[in-house]
Amino acid sequence: PPGPATMPNPNGEAKTNVSDLAEGLEVSLTLQQLRDAAKEGRYNVIPIFTEMVADVDTPVTVYLKLCKAKGPKFLFESVAGGESIARYSFVGVRPYKVMQFGRDNACDPLLVLEKELGGVRLMPNEKIPDFTGGAVGYVGYDCVRFFEPSVGVPAERALDIPDCVFSLYATVVCIDRVNHTMKVVHNIPLHRLNDYEQKGEKGVTVESLYEDAVLELDRTRRMLEGPVPKRPPPPPGPAEGNGKKTQAMRDMKSNVGKEGYEGFVRSLKERIHAGDIIQAVPSQRLMCPLRGVDAFDVYRQLRMINPSPYMFFMDYDDFQIVGASPELLVKCVNGVVTTHPIAGTRRRGRTREQDDALAKELLANEKERAEHIMLVDLGRNDVGRVAAPGTVKVDSLMHIERYSHVMHIVSHVSGKLAKDKTMYDAFRSVFPAGTVSGAPKVRAMQLVNGLEPQSRGVYSGAVGHFSFSGNMDTCIAIRTLAVKDGVAHLQAGGGIVFDSEPTPEYEETMNKMRALGKAIEQAERMVRKRKLR
Repeated sequence: PPGPATMPNPNGEAKTNVSDLAEGLEVSLTLQQLRDAAKEGRYNVIPIFTEMVADVDTPVTVYLKLCKAKGPKFLFESVAGGESIARYSFVGVRPYKVMQFGRDNACDPLLVLEKELGGVRLMPNEKIPDFTGGAVGYVGYDCVRFFEPSVGVPAERALDIPDCVFSLYATVVCIDRVNHTMKVVHNIPLHRLNDYEQKGEKGVTVESLYEDAVLELDRTRRMLEGPVPKRPPPPPGPAEGNGKKTQAMRDMKSNVGKEGYEGFVRSLKERIHAGDIIQAVPSQRLMCPLRGVDAFDVYRQLRMINPSPYMFFMDYDDFQIVGASPELLVKCVNGVVTTHPIAGTRRRGRTREQDDALAKELLANEKERAEHIMLVDLGRNDVGRVAAPGTVKVDSLMHIERYSHVMHIVSHVSGKLAKDKTMYDAFRSVFPAGTVSGAPKVRAMQLVNGLEPQSRGVYSGAVGHFSFSGNMDTCIAIRTLAVKDGVAHLQAGGGIVFDSEPTPEYEETMNKMRALGKAIEQAERMVRKRKLR
């Protein structure tokens, strides 16, 4: 976070009286309480917040009011099980530190992150959510090379973006969808006082950190109380086509094509028949030029079309990550590690009766059941490597979760983190999920890397946060697209087992990308309507 406060008030007059400002904002922490916390030394990151009414704001409008800030920014939302809106959404801008990792980095990014957050002791506060700041970002699939070097990475990069980015946020806006309020939370970094002294930043004291925090809360509050800014026009793209079907869908191009993907299936079945592997998950990438729309337009449509447990928009200025993932990768909350294997997919029915019939057929399908049970066992093994003996359990086995275009079989696996393990160990143990790699995991990844012509990038990696609270929540980067230079990159795969058939497996990957394609179509349609007004 920044050093001593030097911010003038909006009229350019003398510096605001911070004590009066804190009283007016009704902040949750007094200067004396911060002094007492610093003196006690039990906690070294102290949250302070102000609360605002949010009955006419949505997570989208909150993001739009704040997103003019340069640098990384994010919006996280959630619809539990695809149907029930989660209580909190989160918006963050102006991170105090950004850590990027690419092929030139020879170190495990989690080691760097653990060093950055390892000394944090956050003061708990029951009036705010568990996540109010910390590291937000993604870990691309290709980062598996740090955890399992034998897997390797395809030489060709499909997209010139970092393999991993963590942005550290001291301030986060927490939107409470139940009480229609939002809390602007700033985490005061008492643990960095020594860092400031070592850098020669004289005058950084408990008092100046409090002043910084109050001014940051006030600055954010002023932006949130303002109008929703008019959005700038998106970058120009190729000319739009005519007809009922948008040009975007007609122009989607696969990096391997139908024949190529079906060739993956046949090749992997040979390895399965030979006893080399039990399952593998190849994928294909579609590239689609965006015409007259930007990545946030697509996100706005995706959140309506495909509400999911993990909906995210992350803007890194020169590229964006957009997603609505149904699948938890790994979560560690208060020492409990959880993962949710998803395997088994059907399209949604046109009627409730058809939908129920498809769900019943899915649960009765021997191939789907066998594949799912295998991945549940893989999840148990992954959790078991970092869990205390005897604590791993299957909390829910093979229930159906429905999303806009598809339904899935889902199970829940959990275990209590062993005393000598950390949440970073839990992440390494589960990453990447068996549902996007295969079994045995390492050999399956090696075979898939030998087939796929390009590195996966963000796809099938992880998106989420590592909180100041010491907890972690990450999803698998599926139903996710990356946007760079006006082109959207979509990707999906499917589990190949002994009796898989090439054409249905190819069609499954296309079904999984249908919601993303529809979001692009509707975004283009929305912009065309806007131009007619």
